[in-house]
Amino acid sequence: MGAKAKKSLKKKLIKASQSAAARRAKEQSSDFLPLEGGQATEIPEKEVEDKATVLYIGHIPHGFYEEQMEGFFKQFGKVKRLRIARNRKTGRSKHYGFLEFDNPAVAKVVANEIHNYLLFEHNLQIHLIPPEKIHPNLWKGVGKVHNPHKWTDIERWRHNKDRTAKQHQNLVQGILKRDAKRRKRIKDAGIEYECPDFVGLVQTENKRIKFTDEEEE
Repeated sequence: MGAKAKKSLKKKLIKASQSAAARRAKEQSSDFLPLEGGQATEIPEKEVEDKATVLYIGHIPHGFYEEQMEGFFKQFGKVKRLRIARNRKTGRSKHYGFLEFDNPAVAKVVANEIHNYLLFEHNLQIHLIPPEKIHPNLWKGVGKVHNPHKWTDIERWRHNKDRTAKQHQNLVQGILKRDAKRRKRIKDAGIEYECPDFVGLVQTENKRIKFTDEEEE
């Protein structure tokens, strides 16, 4: 972000905070207004506007994670907390997240000014979320370091796990079936190549697989 853009945002933040302070002072001074010939009557308190402090951030580019996001948005105001949606298995970003500012005026200015901001060839989509629409579990797991699964260990376990005789038979039949298709493609392509046989495996007439005597020993 350039120096001019930062200066403009700073002016807007100051102006928004000043207007919010003036509005609060006016509301406090006008809580009770006397009526002619009567006692002071309490005026119903108006709903406070612009209470939303949580932002939805979409189209988050690759590499713009929690640390980078906090460093970018804290220049506008105090960031209370943030969360990027991630895949539970892989830990990869889902390219959207949520951010909460301490000041509602700052959140409104950021939503208006940074919406569609071009960042790493992505236009950030930023929208205010009303307080009544915030899910109770929105901030669940904030600050938790995600440890992705070690897929090499998982695949090693799947490959080496104990199998029943039927499961092993189905596994071998699948290997031979894929090998037969591969041989056919090679032959149809006009390539003269003698594919090596599977050592220790024979297929009987009833299509059952068994080990040879050498393999059993």
